[in-house]
Amino acid sequence: MLIRTNANGFEHPIGSDITSRSIYEERRRILRMMVAGGAAAAGSSMHWSTFAASGTVTAPGKLTALPSVRSQVAGAVTMEKVTSYKDASTYNNFYEFGTDKADPARNASTLRTRPWTVEVGGLVNKPQKLGIEELLKLAPQEERIYRLRCVEGWSMVIPWVGYSLAELLKRVEPLGSAKYVEFITLADKATMPYLGSRVLDWPYTEGLRLDEAMHPLTLLAFGMYGEVLPNQNGAPVRLVVPWKYGFKSAKSIVKIMLTDKEPGTAWNKAAKNEYGFFSNVNPDVDHPRWSQATERRIGEDGLFAKKRKTLLFNGYEAQVGQLYAGMDLKKFY
Repeated sequence: MLIRTNANGFEHPIGSDITSRSIYEERRRILRMMVAGGAAAAGSSMHWSTFAASGTVTAPGKLTALPSVRSQVAGAVTMEKVTSYKDASTYNNFYEFGTDKADPARNASTLRTRPWTVEVGGLVNKPQKLGIEELLKLAPQEERIYRLRCVEGWSMVIPWVGYSLAELLKRVEPLGSAKYVEFITLADKATMPYLGSRVLDWPYTEGLRLDEAMHPLTLLAFGMYGEVLPNQNGAPVRLVVPWKYGFKSAKSIVKIMLTDKEPGTAWNKAAKNEYGFFSNVNPDVDHPRWSQATERRIGEDGLFAKKRKTLLFNGYEAQVGQLYAGMDLKKFY
């Protein structure tokens, strides 16, 4: 895939124009269940294990299990059909392993996730360096079924495993001067073959306002579908911010720094006019080269599948809308 920059901004394919892998056999199973009177089971998506029981989705069983409890955080479980594990683990953006959607699954086996340390510092009272095993035990693991909306126009529904990032941030005691949180990801040329490219400024960095980072929905994720994260999905620890476009959810994090200044972020630095710092999902704010009013759900690419209407804040307005009260969402895109 050819990716280049020009005076008009960053050029990459429009995901909504790319046809995903068809889940033909799954659709046939669902149709058979509906004919047999199993429509309720086929349509219920409150929990990925419910789908496993009904036969429409099965747990992968390939990686280490990551036990969790059902999250009680408001909005943490969507009532939609979960995307298949195959699609969620083979259709990814992780440019350190390639720019094609299938590249991360092909190339990320080189990533070494043990040992792994995350440094948390900056404007805090108690800076810390925590090994991945310490991080895993810091708070109870929860299962949260979140919508994921990509800026390119496609979406998924994924059952993540982790806990609110606030649990970690409270432990380091942010100073009163801290206003933002910067996330810095691994940049290891020995294990990440595409770091030599000029697609982005490496290491990949992202950022949130402190109140966004402390929101209960902001997830520090260690797993998905009841297992540890596959390498291509950001192992061993990543961010998941469900009301923002997917690129805000940094993968393979090695450093979390609190600061009083808005941090520069990878896509904002690459094309400031296209990728704002906030990057909240907003159907009324188009990308300069395509509309954000609709989206294509991965796995729904059949003959009769229609694009879905994009929801403000990706459907999490009731939970996070107050964070942006009084803000001009078109200016602060």
